[in-house]
Amino acid sequence: MDVLAIFGPTGVGKTAVAAAVARRLAARGINAVAVSADAIQVYRGLEVLSGVADARLQPQLDTRLVSFLDLDTTFSAGAYAELAHAEIDRLRASGTVPIVVGGTGLYLRAALTDLQLGPPPPAGLREALLAEYDERGGAALHARLTMLDPTAAAAIAVNDRQRVVRALELAAIGHRPPPRESSELWTAQTRVPTRLIGLTMERAALQARIDARVDAMVEAGAAEEVRRADEAGASPTARKALGFAELLAGDVPLMKLRTRQYAKRQMTWMRKLGGAQTIDVTARSADDVAAEILP
Repeated sequence: MDVLAIFGPTGVGKTAVAAAVARRLAARGINAVAVSADAIQVYRGLEVLSGVADARLQPQLDTRLVSFLDLDTTFSAGAYAELAHAEIDRLRASGTVPIVVGGTGLYLRAALTDLQLGPPPPAGLREALLAEYDERGGAALHARLTMLDPTAAAAIAVNDRQRVVRALELAAIGHRPPPRESSELWTAQTRVPTRLIGLTMERAALQARIDARVDAMVEAGAAEEVRRADEAGASPTARKALGFAELLAGDVPLMKLRTRQYAKRQMTWMRKLGGAQTIDVTARSADDVAAEILP
């Protein structure tokens, strides 16, 4: 096995399944190490909010690309791709099985493929465009994008804040993505042979898991963690963490709602993953799921 990738919505139990898979491989004399494909787990100081493996799972699952960035650092999928590719290649060269684990679709794509994500923006450009989007509205910036790059604009919805801003960044620096780069969700052409597992769960069960997970995060100090990050000058990309704004406002019910909405989008994205093996984990233990992955 070259690379195993485990994707699924927040709260579905990806980390626990990855740890169970690592244990099964260890029993066969094969070392496995997880590589996080999560846009927020990269930040040191947001471990509770981002769901980094807890004290129970940490000894069972060595995980790379977590908690290595200062909170005030702006990060990108392109920068992550370079790190992930290097980490995966090092693990494979040492005879270790990389288990790519994550819920951020773009980061999973960046870790496993060679898609051209475009150059990073100049310092301050993204922040300026985001502020302008919030002040003037999506229609105004989408209209500008239509003038600068009509092909990209035609593939992006007016209310898709992140993609409108990214397309304007690329247009501002004169980068024209090849056809479909700006809209492609996934490609089966991975860098190295990869077995892709998509975890699903019945909707009601997942929503209950999400609500319980948010409660557990709050109990573990997520709100205090967010306040410390805010005071430390967390970057715009760190502030994209699901629940960051809601916990700053003390609105736990809204955090639960937005987390459920995000999980629905993740499930929709996962249905686009060509070649993925889908496993329903409803009412199943992580060990049981791992046994299906590795009979």
